[in-house]
Amino acid sequence: MEIIDAKPGETLLLLGNEAITRGALEAGIDFATTYPGTPSSEIADTFSKIARYLKAKGKDVPFYFEYSTNEKVALEISAAASLSGLRSLTCMKHVGLNVASDAFMTFMYVGCRGGNIIVTADDPGCHSSQNEQDNRYYAIFGNAPMLEPSNPQEAKDMTVDAFDISEELGLPLILRTTTRISHTRGIVRLGRIKRSRRKGRFEKNPFMVTVPSVARARHPVLLEKMKEAEKLSERSRYNKIIERGGGVGIVASGVSVGYALDSLEILGIQADILKLGFTNPIPREMCGRFMEEHKKIIVLEELEPILENRLKTIAHDLGIDVEVFGKDSGHFSRLYEYNLDIVVEGISKILGVENPLPEGGKTKLKLPSRPPVMCPGCPHRASYYSAKRASPRDTIYPTDIGCYTLGRSPPLKMADVLLCMGSNAGMACGFSKATDQKIISFMGDSTFFHAGIPAIIDAVHHNHDCVITILDNRTTAMTGHQPHPGTDLTGMGEPARAIDIEQVVRGLGVEYVRTVDPTDLKECEKAFREALDFKGPAVVICKHPCILIENRERRKRGEGIPVYQVNQERCKRCNRCIKEFGCPAFYFDEDGKVRINEELCNGCGVCAQVCPFGAIEKVGERK
Repeated sequence: MEIIDAKPGETLLLLGNEAITRGALEAGIDFATTYPGTPSSEIADTFSKIARYLKAKGKDVPFYFEYSTNEKVALEISAAASLSGLRSLTCMKHVGLNVASDAFMTFMYVGCRGGNIIVTADDPGCHSSQNEQDNRYYAIFGNAPMLEPSNPQEAKDMTVDAFDISEELGLPLILRTTTRISHTRGIVRLGRIKRSRRKGRFEKNPFMVTVPSVARARHPVLLEKMKEAEKLSERSRYNKIIERGGGVGIVASGVSVGYALDSLEILGIQADILKLGFTNPIPREMCGRFMEEHKKIIVLEELEPILENRLKTIAHDLGIDVEVFGKDSGHFSRLYEYNLDIVVEGISKILGVENPLPEGGKTKLKLPSRPPVMCPGCPHRASYYSAKRASPRDTIYPTDIGCYTLGRSPPLKMADVLLCMGSNAGMACGFSKATDQKIISFMGDSTFFHAGIPAIIDAVHHNHDCVITILDNRTTAMTGHQPHPGTDLTGMGEPARAIDIEQVVRGLGVEYVRTVDPTDLKECEKAFREALDFKGPAVVICKHPCILIENRERRKRGEGIPVYQVNQERCKRCNRCIKEFGCPAFYFDEDGKVRINEELCNGCGVCAQVCPFGAIEKVGERK
């Protein structure tokens, strides 16, 4: 496995996320925790793969790693390791820091002993997220030092240095990436992997117990430490001026640095670039000098105008007469992610030069829409189909984060509202009191453990009349099939005690609990009808493995994948398989006949139950 076996000085083509993992290894990491979430998932997945690989080779794993129940728990475990003197890292997507924020804010007051890195992966453009919040605000809000890599090499190098900075300041440090940094591959030159410490020792200190008197004492300490952090920022090798000449200066961070360099080449102009990588605290003196030397400043940063506003404040405080262009000037947007076309267009308008890209880089080619869909054979489709058949027309369907969110699309249309992880059940409770409509909410098994349990307790305590569905496909599927507390393996490949969801739900006091196999449509629909008739909270657990895992296990056992086809003599063209069930393996041929694409079909056989005329038949198997 190259990422662990490659020698110092060698180069590898790594994802930004993989580079972060390698950097942590080079820093001698002892502890790594996570709750998986795109675009951060590969950081933790790489730790998991390394642990399994080393175990398979009979070698010692130099770190502890786990997929935690949620991001708050992940950060708390990481904090405990740090306070024991170990180097620790926790990684999560941007909205994960919302979950962990309660622990994060106070952790900044307490500080750390062993270096502690909090990786937050933002998602400009909402590639896989419910919002595009800018987590740089968390660094400001919590008074946390922050680094932002602009390429995979920096992602690795910054991670190594981040542990040293964290220990020097005695503060946790945020390493903030975005989707295009996390998922970009680049050549990374490797350093030497340091030996980890493995076991620490917690030294008791009354200033770690943040009662109000302690919090009042620790807050000024934190602010003083951030003054020291600003000195480090001023001399950091990640904050530097790329001299190109000209009277224009560009200030950029993260992925925007690359766009800035490419844009100057395309436009054929000269401009100095202040590249900021240590972005909180911002190096005020360096920024002031840069602005004094340029008549115009162009700020390139995705999402919020954080650098832009800070530069304006610095210019005002120092009395610097400079024009600052960015989002407030209308040349760049606070929405979505940047690309080269957007940056070239913005710079060309600011400087009044011609944009050589055709029509601002827009293409006339119209690409077909490719919306994400649930896989053919996904058990969630069967659950939704049965729930829809059982429920009245105006039933409210609160949903949650996972593969099953895709049930919002036609023809199922089984998602009406979504806020965040675990929100389905809480909103079901609210709707049960606010309306007279029936409610069926949906959450996955991993979501149940992450954030679903408290709302079920609320439903029982207040006797909310709603149906809460737990879609148990035995994995955290959407982010890459990671384990969770309901599975029997840990992230290091070790046996684990699986938590039984039904036992937990019954233990919470739910009276109507039914576990069904959703691929048995009759039983599943019956369970939903009974749950809807029950007065009070009812829970239906739809339990069936993810079809991708199920078929992988079939192949390991040497079994074939069932192949289904439409018997054209029996087919009455009711089109229920397409217009109501919606499996993407079905299609209309040139003659309008319904057929099954054997390459897409995963052989679940549920469609055979959907067809009222018995026209869908198993015709064989494929390897």
